[in-house]
Amino acid sequence: MSASSYPKYTDEFKKSIVTLHQNGKSLTQLSKEYGISMSALSRWVRLYSEVKIDEDTVVTAHQIKELQKRNTQLEEENLILKKAIAIFTPHSNRD
Repeated sequence: MSASSYPKYTDEFKKSIVTLHQNGKSLTQLSKEYGISMSALSRWVRLYSEVKIDEDTVVTAHQIKELQKRNTQLEEENLILKKAIAIFTPHSNRD
C-alpha cells in the first residue's frame, strides 16, 4: 500500500480521538471502532496529549516540537548576525 492511499485525518479528528482515549476508551477499542492502526493512535496520543505547564498554559508535544524547531532557527540566525557584526565592525590598531 503506498503512502498516498492512507486516509488523511485532520488535526481536529486526531485531537478528538485523543480526548476519547483520555476519557477512558482504550486504544484497542478506538482502533476497532474507527479502523485506525494502533501505531497511528499511539503516535497521536504522544503528539496531542496536553501537558499543563502552569495554571494558564497547556501545550502539546506537537507544539513543543514546533517551538524547538523555531528555537534552533533563531539560534542559527543569531549566530549569523554575530558573525556579520564581527566582519563589519572596524578594529582599532591599538590591540
